[in-house]
Amino acid sequence: MYKPLPESVTIKKSGIHDLGLFANQKINRATNLGTTHIKIGDTIFRTPLGGFINHSNTPNCTKAEVRRTAETLLLDKKWNLVTTEDIKEGEEITLRYTFYHV
Repeated sequence: MYKPLPESVTIKKSGIHDLGLFANQKINRATNLGTTHIKIGDTIFRTPLGGFINHSNTPNCTKAEVRRTAETLLLDKKWNLVTTEDIKEGEEITLRYTFYHV
């Protein structure tokens, strides 16, 4: 069943910009938090997870391109958010933007 956000993440007021994603429990390094973006044709769509993550020059997550499977055959590309370090409860989850200019 699709959930817009993993249970370990919530949306709160951010010191970086407007709203952001925050860990509501400890999240271990190399945790796949779910899909942030999908590409169909020439258009990239953000999921709710991708829509609230803020940019950082020192991010604690990265976008990982997902290999195509029978489940993703209709998509040209799909990216998941994966933690690159342990994230403490209450810490903002950040990403270095590559699809958008900041």
